[in-house]
Amino acid sequence: MKPRPERSTQSRWRRFYAVVTRIPEGRVATYGQIAALAGFPGNAREVGYALAALPEELDVPWQRVINARGEVSLRREPGRDGFQRHLLEEEGVVFSLEGRVDLRRFGWEPGRARARSAAGGAVRKSAGRKSAGEAGRKSGAAR
Repeated sequence: MKPRPERSTQSRWRRFYAVVTRIPEGRVATYGQIAALAGFPGNAREVGYALAALPEELDVPWQRVINARGEVSLRREPGRDGFQRHLLEEEGVVFSLEGRVDLRRFGWEPGRARARSAAGGAVRKSAGRKSAGEAGRKSGAAR
């Protein structure tokens, strides 16, 4: 069982999750971008903590958040970064030979016509979609 953050932290993390749910399939955003859009600029690291503690019952596309260099950040759990890359590639995101995503091409820009925006807010997991935990268990990766 994951430790629960304090109430003020929970509120902030819910705002992060709400922003992440808006990232369309096939697009990515950076940790810093999520923090700024949620109203907490300069808190990129906290976005990472929030996504690492993501409750399984929430359907949040955590895999769409990458670092400012366009890379999937390394994880404590072996293979987890490779699993994130796999999920992104399934959505059509292309990685360079150096393991980077072209943020100009695949970066999410809220309000731009090219972005297919989903409904905002963290939503409960739907029957047809797998949570990160379920998908991880199927692939042998742990969150």
